[in-house]
Parts: sequence; C-alpha cells; structure tokens
Amino acid sequence: MSLLAYFAPTLAPAPTPALAPATGPLGTPPAPIRPAAPAPRLTSTVAKEYVHRACHAEVFITGSEPLGDTAFTVTAQWPRAHTFFSTPDGTGYDPMLAAETVRQAGLYLAHTRYGVPLDHRFMMWNLDYTARARRLSIGATPTDLTIEARLLPRPRRTRSTVDFTFTATVRRGPHLAATGEARFTTVPDSTYRRLRGARPVGSPIPEAAEAGTARPLPPALVGRVRPCDVVLTPTDTPGTWLLTPDLRHPILFDHAGDHIPGMVLLEAARQAANALGAPATIAPTAAATAFHRYAEHDAPTTVTARHTPGEEPDTVTTTVTGHQHGEPVFTTVLTGRPDRG
Repeated sequence: MSLLAYFAPTLAPAPTPALAPATGPLGTPPAPIRPAAPAPRLTSTVAKEYVHRACHAEVFITGSEPLGDTAFTVTAQWPRAHTFFSTPDGTGYDPMLAAETVRQAGLYLAHTRYGVPLDHRFMMWNLDYTARARRLSIGATPTDLTIEARLLPRPRRTRSTVDFTFTATVRRGPHLAATGEARFTTVPDSTYRRLRGARPVGSPIPEAAEAGTARPLPPALVGRVRPCDVVLTPTDTPGTWLLTPDLRHPILFDHAGDHIPGMVLLEAARQAANALGAPATIAPTAAATAFHRYAEHDAPTTVTARHTPGEEPDTVTTTVTGHQHGEPVFTTVLTGRPDRG
C-alpha cells in the first residue's frame, strides 16, 4: 500500500451531478475530447525532515531513483547565491557545499530507501569530500547535479541499529564535480537518550558561552566575509584557537541539538587551515574528517592546526584536531593549494 493510501482519510466519493447531454452547434454531435498531454515532470526539493534540516531553503536534494539494491541516482540543485556556501567574491561555490550535499544525500536515502524511521538518531563517524574547483563556478542558472550514490550496510549491531557507509560521485552535467563518503549509525531515540545520559536531547540551542575578552578572528584571515561566520577565537598559543561559533547562526545551527554539529567542526577545520597562514592562505578542495565523540556545548573546544607539504606539487596538507577535556573530538586532514594573492 502506498504511503498516500495509508495516510489518506477514508471518505465517501462525492456524488457526480447529472449533466445534460452536450451538443455542438445546431444540435450536431460535440467534437471528441482529446486526452490531455502527460503532465511534465516537475522539480522540487525533498521534505526537509529527510535531510535533518529545519529550513526549506537549506535543502539541496531534489529526488532519487533506484538502480539496484544498493545503488541509486540522486538529484540535487545548488542555488546561484548562498549566504554561507559561496566563495568570498561570490563567483563560486564553497567546496564545503559538496560535503553538505553528500551528507544530505546519505540521510535521505537511509530514510526513503532503507526505511530508517524519521525519529531515529544518526551518528556520523566520518565525512570526506574532494571537489574540483573548476566545476564550482556559479553560472547564469541554478546548478543541477546528478549524484551516483551507493549505500552499503554494515553488519547490524542490534535489531534496531543500522550502520552503513555512503559513497557519492557528484556530476555537473557530464563533468565530475566532487566525490564524497560518509559513515553513519542510526539508533532509536530511546537508545540515543540512554547514550546521552542526563543531557537534554533536542532542547533549544543554549546561549553562547562567554569567550573572555578575546574577539573572534578577522573574517578575511579565515576566508570569510561576514564576522558572524567566524567560528574561531585566538589564544595565546600559536596554531591553537577556541571554537566559539555563533550558536544562533541560521545555517551552522539550523535546528536545536544537544551537541555541536559535524559541519560546524568541519568549518572550524577549514578556518584553522586559513588562520595558520604559513606558507599562505589555503583554499582546501579536499577534506577527510573523523568524528571521535560528541562536541558538547558546555565544554571548551580547542582547535589546533599544522601544515605539512602535500603529496602533489604546490599543495599543502593541514591536519586539524579538536579537543575537549584533553580528549580528541575530531580530526580533519585538508588538502589545498596556497593562494598567494
């Protein structure tokens, strides 16, 4: 039975009014009615609940088609302008938009193709992406994408737990624009609440903690334009910062949660790579992030970064780590080319 048939109320059909027989001019038989042309296939974004977003404007997935038991084609669209996922000059997409699109596609397929209930909780263990900068320019129309996706379930831990790896190849027309991979574990809400202990799950986002007298880094130093997008505050230790995002940020904190989202940590890593400065500002087009534990709202998060030469000529690799109470929270390895102005 379809979901529409399941949820639609049972109503008696409305009576059909009696109609007088139609006639044409001067009593001649009417012309036959031609069948209507098939309705065009229209495009809209998927329900925001499927991608764990509160705002419709932050949904980029538009649909999917199965190609087999584990393979799917997912469609997506990027807007021409976005207040966060765009380059400082507004001419290109931020490579992190590829990471967010991969994240959304994985959640969407888990819910719609594997039947993970909407009230289950997702734990993200890693999120990797590689973007091709020349395919990230903003054109004269919104950018339509086709994603070749594969969702591979891992052995179940329990009957109610789903553990899977998601891989994606993102194409812009015939051209490869990005690739990505993520691993998730889903658990029922009751299990998640036991894991989180006494922490209020799904509570309103807390007020930002005081960051002392220090002010956030200048936006230009971390590859941003707006001060509200800066998530790092300087410390007295070179190469180390405090994670101090604006908890009211409409995109980074799109909805309430009991911990700092993974995309915020990935943004912190990218900003740290830029703030480190030497040998030059980095425009990372690839990042591999491992999430070790939840980043709690009520604990200071220190972020450290160091540069090493990249494997390819004229590239730089930056390793960024985040810690709370001396324990690792996340590790990100970014690769990019120095922008020497």
